[in-house]
Amino acid sequence: MLRHTFDPEHGVLELSPAGPLTAEDFTAVAAEIDPFIETNGRLQGLMITAAEFPGWNDFATLVAHLRFVRDHHKHIRRVAVVSDDNVLKLLPHLASHFVAAEVKHFPASESSAAQQWLRAGEGA
Repeated sequence: MLRHTFDPEHGVLELSPAGPLTAEDFTAVAAEIDPFIETNGRLQGLMITAAEFPGWNDFATLVAHLRFVRDHHKHIRRVAVVSDDNVLKLLPHLASHFVAAEVKHFPASESSAAQQWLRAGEGA
């Protein structure tokens, strides 16, 4: 399950996994942000907040996740990964090879700093 909240005023999407991810999770997120991207060209930021990565419900979900990233990464300016999980701390380095967005890690205690970083330079 993937909880998501979207702040259209600042163009920031927050994702918080709360159990294994499903293909429907990515469909729901896309349905909410795609109209905004179509109108505004991109999201200012994406904040991923997770104690740990919960994995995928099945192989179809992994494919849906990869398609979601492929279809959206060029439309997101910055990605903040907020977590103390050692695996997720590596995500910015790995993601830099595959996505157009600037990706940065923040410790779990610094979610407000992550929000500020995502909003910095809005409209830039």
